[in-house]
Amino acid sequence: MIIPVRCFSCGRVIGDKWEEFDERTGNGEDAGEVLDDLGVEKYCCRSIFLTTEDQIETISQYKKV
Repeated sequence: MIIPVRCFSCGRVIGDKWEEFDERTGNGEDAGEVLDDLGVEKYCCRSIFLTTEDQIETISQYKKV
């Protein structure tokens, strides 16, 4: 999954937190609590985590003609 290295709005580095966020939410933890634990407090940064969706499997089914 490609997550931006920095937040588009405030410029804070967030790319290093994606793997832990994805793993913990995949195990059933609440996304809000995980973001709090990771120190992601700003709404702009949180929105990137909550709205990013892994689409690599869907896209890889199609090949360029």
